[in-house]
Amino acid sequence: MRRAALGAIAAGVAVAVLLVLRAVASDTTDGGGQGFAFHARLADPAMYEEGGGSYAETFELATGTYTFVFIPNGDSPRTLSIAMEGRPAGPEPPFSFREDFELEGTSHKTPISEYYTWDYLGQKEFSLDRGQEIDVSIDPHGNVLGPVSVMIKLV
Repeated sequence: MRRAALGAIAAGVAVAVLLVLRAVASDTTDGGGQGFAFHARLADPAMYEEGGGSYAETFELATGTYTFVFIPNGDSPRTLSIAMEGRPAGPEPPFSFREDFELEGTSHKTPISEYYTWDYLGQKEFSLDRGQEIDVSIDPHGNVLGPVSVMIKLV
C-alpha cells in the first residue's frame, strides 16, 4: 500500500512538472508580447567553459520593466550570481544589474509524504529606460552539475 501511495505521489509531481514546463514553453512562443526576452537552460557543465566558469550571452532588450523567472530544483546551484551590462547605441550611460540569488527550498507536507519546491530569492525585477544590447553573465559558483532555467520576461 505504501509503495502504491509513493508511486502515485511521484506520478503527480511528474505531471505537475510537465505542466509547468509546458506552460513555460507555450509562453515563450505565444507571440503576444508575453514571451521571454531571454532564456537559458543551464544543465550541461560545458555551457560554462567559454565563460571561465560562468555562462555568458549577448542579447537585445527593449525599453520596459522585466522580471527574472527561474525553474530550479534541489540540485541547482545554491547561489546564482547574475550580472548584466548594457551597450547603449548612443552616449547615454549603460544599463547595469547585479544580484546574488540564493536558492530556497520550501517544504510541503501531506499526510503521507513531504516534498519541496524551489525558488531563488533576490531582486528579480528591473527596468530599462532605453533599449540596448545586453551582456549577461551567470555564475553558479562552481556548481555546474545542477540544472536551472533562467528567463527574463517583460512584466
